[in-house]
Amino acid sequence: MSIHLKNRTMTNIVMKNFVLPVLILSIFAGDGFSQDVAVADPFASLKQEMQIHWPKNRLVRFVFHGHSVPAGYGRAGEVHRYDSYPMLFHRMLCDKYNYATIDIAITAIGGENAIRGDARFEEDVLSLKPDVVFIDYSLNDRAVGLEKAAAAWRSMIEKCQAANVPVILLTPTPDSHEDLLDDSTILAQHAKQVRELAKEYGVPLVDSYAAFREIVQQGNNIESYLSQPNHPNKAGNLIVAELIGRLFL
Repeated sequence: MSIHLKNRTMTNIVMKNFVLPVLILSIFAGDGFSQDVAVADPFASLKQEMQIHWPKNRLVRFVFHGHSVPAGYGRAGEVHRYDSYPMLFHRMLCDKYNYATIDIAITAIGGENAIRGDARFEEDVLSLKPDVVFIDYSLNDRAVGLEKAAAAWRSMIEKCQAANVPVILLTPTPDSHEDLLDDSTILAQHAKQVRELAKEYGVPLVDSYAAFREIVQQGNNIESYLSQPNHPNKAGNLIVAELIGRLFL
């Protein structure tokens, strides 16, 4: 099952004296999305753990694996780590779960594609004993093509599942060289492939590409969310951080 996060994704159903956490999700079906449905929150237990006080709490670790965007690259090779979506998400988590010790590990490398990311996945990612892994490689996967990229993504997903580590897939942030409203572009095809992989493996999907596409459809200038054509600025990173946050906040 693949999921597309929309506005008001997170909610609670109040039942008398207790609150049952649920997600309101759009289930991916072919080239579109069906109606919103409520499903059990896959991260309910982790969110409960992040509310445990010292001395019974433990370190909770989120690992972000990918290319230059999660690494924090902005314009002309400058790295703005604290403007990256992993760090913005980290701040949201720490503000929400202020009794938790939460670590964000960013194993992303600028210029890397999924093939290279897969080659070091066990050593650099799984060795950190993460509670959740995020994968974001599509911008750079255009250079290796859909077939090779899919094989590398499948390998990383299967390694996570074999280690019993939840994995969340991200579709790409925009590149202003490609029309976000054109479904035939190379980047749009990679975004579609990531959605299909999420559906195939039954893992959560954060659909950044769809969120930015909606921004453009509403008449906004995508340049306002970019530091250079293929890197988001802080405002663009915040879009992704808030999408991720809906799963955990």
